Amino acid sequence: MMRRLDKQVAKQITTKLREISQLEDPRSMGKALVGNMAGLWRYRVGDYRIVRDIEDELLIVLVIDVSHRREPYRHRK
Repeated sequence: MMRRLDKQVAKQITTKLREISQLEDPRSMGKALVGNMAGLWRYRVGDYRIVRDIEDELLIVLVIDVSHRREPYRHRK
């Protein structure tokens, strides 16, 4: 997923993911999604969005998608 991105964008996304991973509550930086994407969280990185799931009990961070801001919601119907 990251290979198809510009190197600078990939670095920004990696930095943001590290930031989020250090938070006590990763929801504090994100936005809860609704509708058919309910249960997932969105994080902004410039013109890109990270869509992820948060599993509190297991301490798992699952990145569902990283794509330009106009794309991540189109193919999730």
